[in-house]
Amino acid sequence: MRECLPLVIFLRNRLKYALNGSEVTKIVMQRLIKVDGKIRTDKNFPSGFMDVISIEKTNEFFRLLYDVKGRFIVHRITAEEAKYKLCKVKKLLVGNKGIPYVVTHDGRTIRYPDPLIKPNDSVQYDVETGKILDFLKFDSGSLCMIVGGRNLGRIGTVISRERHPGSFDIVHVKDAVGHSFATRMTNVFIIGKGQKPWISLPKGKGVKLSIAEERDKRLNRKGR
Repeated sequence: MRECLPLVIFLRNRLKYALNGSEVTKIVMQRLIKVDGKIRTDKNFPSGFMDVISIEKTNEFFRLLYDVKGRFIVHRITAEEAKYKLCKVKKLLVGNKGIPYVVTHDGRTIRYPDPLIKPNDSVQYDVETGKILDFLKFDSGSLCMIVGGRNLGRIGTVISRERHPGSFDIVHVKDAVGHSFATRMTNVFIIGKGQKPWISLPKGKGVKLSIAEERDKRLNRKGR
């Protein structure tokens, strides 16, 4: 709940489909908005990172991701990509009658996962059936997105992991232009193998520019 984008903000402030809250209520009560394949009629429904929001009437599909400044961005995707989402595995547990299940970052419990899936891996979750299609291991060389801390929204390749028993494990990440940074393991979300992401990335590809680089880019755009 702490890091979410309510549907009222999404429809009114981001997509500009409504002018005020009561108009958002009128839209959602027509059962037009789906979050992860389920119709949501609560205008304050909290949609979070990686959630797929579909508006079938306009044939539009969005995935919530972060930009490098740590803000939620509404990223347009194709209908094909809207069929799945990536979920980070938080826990691996055994329930009643010895049934194994995993708990994901968005609070889902998925039963009978692949025995190779471990905490911190990512699973490709089919929104319609609720099944795991495939999974990504947390390994050196995997592509990841940072979902917490100072580097929120940056995308890079996992270089190494430092284990600190009794404290936080630290992961070293290198982005596409060669800048290296370190963050806690809990902030790392695996999104692809090698250089190939399993989701389409927002513009900028998760590379954080310095203040000077941002200024030059802005001036070049104005100069045109």
